[in-house]
Formats: sequence, structure tokens, C-alpha cells
Amino acid sequence: MKLPGALYCPLWFLLLLAAGSLLLLVRLQDLTDTPGVNVLVAPRWPVDKDDVETVSSASLPELQDFKPPVTKRHRKLLLQTPNPSAAEERHGKLLLQTPNPAAAEERHGKLLLQTPNPAAAVGGDGAEEQRRQQLAETQASRRRRLNDVCAIYQPGASEQRVSRRQVSRVYVEDRSRLLYCEVPKAGCSNWKRVLMVLGGKAASTWDIPHDAAHGANRLRRLDSYDAAGITERLRSYTKVLFVREPFERLVSAFRDKFESPNSYYHPVFGRAIIARYRANASLGALRSGAGVSFPEFVRYLLDVRRPVGMDIHWTPVSQLCSPCLLRYSFIGKLESLEADANFLLRSVGAPRNLTFPNFKDRNPRAERTSATITQVYFSQLSAAERQKVFDFFYMDYLMFQYNKPFSDLT
Repeated sequence: MKLPGALYCPLWFLLLLAAGSLLLLVRLQDLTDTPGVNVLVAPRWPVDKDDVETVSSASLPELQDFKPPVTKRHRKLLLQTPNPSAAEERHGKLLLQTPNPAAAEERHGKLLLQTPNPAAAVGGDGAEEQRRQQLAETQASRRRRLNDVCAIYQPGASEQRVSRRQVSRVYVEDRSRLLYCEVPKAGCSNWKRVLMVLGGKAASTWDIPHDAAHGANRLRRLDSYDAAGITERLRSYTKVLFVREPFERLVSAFRDKFESPNSYYHPVFGRAIIARYRANASLGALRSGAGVSFPEFVRYLLDVRRPVGMDIHWTPVSQLCSPCLLRYSFIGKLESLEADANFLLRSVGAPRNLTFPNFKDRNPRAERTSATITQVYFSQLSAAERQKVFDFFYMDYLMFQYNKPFSDLT
């Protein structure tokens, strides 16, 4: 039987279309198996299941913006090693080779203070210029370290709007264009004295008693300016932050506020702490608030339902001074206090006869809190309690590169 001529054209067309589709399907299968062909797939990172600490719940970003999750291994690496980008710096190498960066800072500061008068810099003196260069390198290393940690844990923080509360601890010295964030138990009393002299409110740091440095210093805080004044000063002034090994700072605050007579901390904090954490407390202790033990104080510190609020003397620096938000120009450490402070004063053009004071006028007979004294106090705690205190101050340890004070901390 012969098909009508009108049907030949559609039949051949259908046969050709089927053959072409078959060839295209085979070709596509070959492409997916051929090396060198770009296929858009999400990268896979070698992260152990139990090692992930935080994973974003956001949708998968573009390939060029993809970042691996922060892991516990990465967290420990950041804590135990200095900023990798500063590894070629001399100070960075020193920290890499030294088991205790805090001790290295202290030795570094003492070395820089070996000249008879650090303030009397001579332009042509090679040794003095070398010390200045070392201090400048140290500052660059500390800023990079802080920036690296902020980039991981608080990305984009520096672009956020600054509130008045976040600058409420920042003191202003307009003559020298300085902003100083007050960190109690890290040299803040003497820094206030220096700011008063720089601002013409006192002739010498030695003329300013402790109470006057804190209660009648006539220093302005940054939150007292209008929005434009705050913004301009944050943009153009030298922003200064001085920190201290967190456990030592905590012990120093406890000794100062609870082991010495104090008309504020004993009745306000002491009474509440004894009532909450001491079994069978005596009526005298409940009335006076004196005699708080260090373990009782730590229980208060770690209690999410504290009977009294926090206090700036034991608030972590990462919360007190908002370092990721404010981007400090200068980061000093108590372990190298005089060298750091005098380098800063020379850098901002302070009078050459103004050097950072080293006297201790509050409880002058008491020995300064040291690493050894700190170990004695923390030995009163269990390993679990020490770990919780370390976790409480973890961001301070990370941002300012202090080693773990006990080997059993994780």
C-alpha cells in the first residue's frame, strides 16, 4: 500500500527530530563526564562533623563570597598563635617563639625602658630610633591581630552606627586630639592624670590625688558631645586603649574592692554576694558585706541571674570599649605600660617633661597583683570554674593575644 504523498514530509520530519534529540542527549552525557568542563557546584571544605562551632543559616552565597565555617580548631589556632599576617614582623617572630606572649610583652617593655630617659628622644640617635621602630611594629602587629579577630567574629562591626552608650567610657582630650577608653585596673587612674595635665587642668600628675583623678577630673566623655562632635572625633582623633591579662585584671579588681575597706562595694555588692552564695552567713557579714571570698565573687560573676548588676571593674574589655566598632589607633598593654604610654605621648606631641607616672597611691602597701598572685587566687577554684571564667573573658584573650593562664583550659 502506498502512502499518500502528503504524509511523507511529516514522517521524515519526525524521524529526523527523534534522531537529533538522541544525539543531543548523548552529547550532554559526554559533557558531564569530560574533564576540564566548568560545572557550577558548591565547594566542599574538609570540616569534621563535630568540629563545626558556628554555621550560617543563610542561603548559600556566591562562589566568590563563600567562606568556610569557623571551627573549634580555628578558634584554638587563633588563640594560641599570633596574627599570621604579622609573622614576618620582628615582634611577631618573638611572640611565635615565646611560650608566653604576655611575658614577652613585659620583657619587650623593659628593654625599651633601659635608656635613662625614654622621653628625651634624640633625632640622630640610632638606638632610640630603633626602639621607636620596634614600638611602631608592635602597634601594627596588635592592630592587625584585633582586625583579624573582628573580621571573623564581628564582621562589619566597624560600619555600624555608634551609640552614646558605646562611647560612654571614652574620655576626650581635645588639645592633643586623644580619645582614651577607660579600662579599670589597667592603669586608668594614671591615664586620667595624664589627660588632665595635657588639657591644662593640672600642672603635674604628682599633684593629683586618686579621688581627684576619678571624681573631680573635669574630663569630658565622648557621649557628652552632640552626634556631629562624636563622629568627627572618632574620625580624626587618636583612639587609645590599654588592656591587661584578664585573670590578673579580675584578681586586681577583687583585691581592691573586697579585701580593702570600701564604703560602696561592701554594702552594695558584698551584702548581696554573701546573702546569695554563703550558707549560714553570720548576721555581721550580712550587715557589713565585708569578707567576700574569691570563690563567692566568681560565683556571682558567672551567675546569669546575678543579685546585683555588672561593674566596669570586671566587665570584659571587648564589651566595655567596643574595640571592633571603634577601631582603636593605639593598643597598649599593662605588661609594657611605661614604654607604650611614653611612646604614645611622644607621638602626639606631648611636652617632653610629661612622662607616664608609675606610682600606686591606692592601697600603696599592698603588693601589685602579678601572675604569681593570680595563680594563688585561681587555685581556690575548681577546674570547671576556671574554665567558665576563661570563657567569660575569652574574647579579651583572643583579641589582645594573651595565652591561656592554665594548661587545662580549652
